[in-house]
Amino acid sequence: MEIIPGVGVEAVKIGDQRGEVERRLGPSVHAGNHTRAVYDSVDPMLVVTYDRDDVVELVEVSYGMDDQVFFDGVQLTYRFMDEVMIDLAAKGHLGTPSDIGFDLQAGFAIFSMASLSAQELDPGAPEDDPRRIVEGVSIAPYSYFTDDQPPLNGTAEELEAWLRQRGVPLG
Repeated sequence: MEIIPGVGVEAVKIGDQRGEVERRLGPSVHAGNHTRAVYDSVDPMLVVTYDRDDVVELVEVSYGMDDQVFFDGVQLTYRFMDEVMIDLAAKGHLGTPSDIGFDLQAGFAIFSMASLSAQELDPGAPEDDPRRIVEGVSIAPYSYFTDDQPPLNGTAEELEAWLRQRGVPLG
């Protein structure tokens, strides 16, 4: 699956209404209108965060069993994080470290929750190998991951204005 930095993926984009997303993907795994909704109708699985007006504000993609996440020809998920960052930097995509990964200026973050061990990719690795595997990608404008946060409890109009201000194409 290819990401669209700062925007989302083909099936779900920042600014989409929950109803639009569910028409494309079907209902979320958990019944009800929760702020975070998991959609397992695609591989890799999507987790979508909605604001109080049911507008998409963050799209997350996990590593898949059969398919992985890509950007600019670089496989982002199910690889060692340091190798992913080296490949992205070689293409001019810079980022800043976070507590669980890296926030990329292009408009996404890669992360590891440390649920996979290095032995997943390197069977010869010792049990205490500290290398982290990218388990997922969060997609939103870069400012979402920094101090300039979107209006999490704002109206749909406020979120739309915030996105337009940051150059995110809508609709």
